[in-house]
Amino acid sequence: MLIAAVSPGVSCEGRSPMSEASKFSAIETLRDGRRVEIRALRHEDRNGLEQAVSRASAESLRRRFFSVRRHFSEQELEFFSDIDFVSQVALVVVAQEGGGPHIVGAGRYIVLDPGRAEVAFALIDEYQGQGIGAALMRHLATIARDAGLKEFIAEVLPENTAMLEVFKKSGLHPTTRRKANIVHVTLQLS
Repeated sequence: MLIAAVSPGVSCEGRSPMSEASKFSAIETLRDGRRVEIRALRHEDRNGLEQAVSRASAESLRRRFFSVRRHFSEQELEFFSDIDFVSQVALVVVAQEGGGPHIVGAGRYIVLDPGRAEVAFALIDEYQGQGIGAALMRHLATIARDAGLKEFIAEVLPENTAMLEVFKKSGLHPTTRRKANIVHVTLQLS
């Protein structure tokens, strides 16, 4: 079972939800008893994101990026790590490993149109199946609602049954439409 503890001030009255999203932090207890922090991505997390990509299996990378990508261009790295918490919100999953904090996953949404954003997640393999996807979904949905968003969309490979299950169990009334080799998912935030 997941247990969340949201930092005080995540949704303070009289403050912008987006400025508060940039300070987001929650502690989650995973199914196996390990604890992780889910927090707002910081620009200085760039190296940690690159290290997490290097630890992910080829299959996990293919499910996230629809191809196996171990390296990203400077422009792509900047896009993934320079978050404004208005048009794009990103959370990272940080675990204590080997005596220090390491990024083991991330979730983000990118606003496409007023009220609508695309959502995506990635976790290194050893942390999959522990409830992190559900926790990321819950936290991103809360932040998105506070920002006035009404809908998430996602594109998922049909064989990514774990992600489709996260969406199904999210309580956000998902609808799916399959086109070619992609499942288009729509989730209602309101």
